[in-house]
Formats: sequence, C-alpha cells, structure tokens
Amino acid sequence: MGYDPSYAKYIDHTVLKIATTKETLKKFCDEAKEYGFASVCVNPCNIPYVAEQLKGSTVKVCSVIGFPLGANTTTIKAMETLEAVKNGAQEVDMVINVGRLKDRDFDYVKKDIQAVVNAAHPQALVKVIIETCVLNEDEKVKACQLAREAGADFVKTSTGFGDGGATEADVRLMKDTVGEEMSVKASTGINSRADCDKMLKAGALRMGTSKGILIVKDELV
Repeated sequence: MGYDPSYAKYIDHTVLKIATTKETLKKFCDEAKEYGFASVCVNPCNIPYVAEQLKGSTVKVCSVIGFPLGANTTTIKAMETLEAVKNGAQEVDMVINVGRLKDRDFDYVKKDIQAVVNAAHPQALVKVIIETCVLNEDEKVKACQLAREAGADFVKTSTGFGDGGATEADVRLMKDTVGEEMSVKASTGINSRADCDKMLKAGALRMGTSKGILIVKDELV
C-alpha cells in the first residue's frame, strides 16, 4: 500500500523506556512533527522539555500517571496530574489500581480515576490504562465501566510493562463496553500497518506505539 499520512493521526509516538535521554526525546519530537502524529507520550519528568520541543506544532504532549504499576496513592496520582498539566501535558494516561479492582473494591478504583479526571479536566484528556493482560473478561468490562462513570475520555489496553499487549478481542470488548461515550487506545504490540488496521477495525481510535513511522510508511520491523 505504501506511504499513507492519514495513519499519523492515530499514533501516540511513545518513548517511556527507563534510559530515555534528551537526545532520544528530541528525535521522537522531530519525528512526530514531521509525520503529524497525534502526540508524543513521555514520562512526567520529560514533559517540560517535550512541551518546548513541540511548541507551535499540532502534536500534543502526553504523559503517564501512576506508571507503570498504578499502585501510587490517589493523592499522589492527582498531584502528579496537576503538575503534569502545569508543565504542559495536554493528555494523561493513568494506570488504575489493578489490585483494588481484583479485590472488587470498585468504589476505590472509581474514586482513584475520578481524582485524576478532576485534576486534568478541562485542560487535558484522560486515558485510563486497565492493563488487560492481567484481567479476566468481567474485570475488563468493570474497569471500563468505572472509567466511564468517572468521566474519563479513553480506556487504554496496556502499559507496555506487563506480560502482554493489545488484542483485537480486548479492543472490541472495551469499545462495546464504553460505546460512543468514550474512545479506546490500543497500546503495546502494534508494530505494523496490519496491526494498526486490526485495532482500528476493532474500534480503537489511538495507538500507543514507537513504530508509528513504520505504520505510516507500511514497512515491517
């Protein structure tokens, strides 16, 4: 099929590795501006630098909250979100407290999400990472319902630090659960145009990947 710039709008160009340097961040920002990706997604300490690099472009600054385990206290997640937005984040991807979800402490999970939503809105969108690889189907559905009730904007499959990534079945289940009220972000394991097409067909609107250029160019790893 070849080069297709229309795919760029689905891509959150993601760079979250532990040893990420400013040189790498600049490379990702330059690529995002060149190809017109939706956002560059980085760890919180890198927001100011990335915001400066992306100033004047259409590319959004995205950051992660409570990442990658989701086990921070609710107060810390909310404070982290406030600082992220202050530093220039326009989108935040938060991790739910998976252990509390599995304990069926749904009130805790909902309030945890809600605290981030309250800290982010209206300045920034909130994407809720449910870490599908460690949840059964009922838990995936419940996590999506709680995210919707808490007023989040997206549900997202994965951190990239778990044992698995996005699947068509999970994306379809998540989209069926949240309906038109929310969007779905597929993340981890989306390494080609074919992978992207599968996720789009299943109902995803965003892709968390470092392989966005390959997807736009329809090249293999």
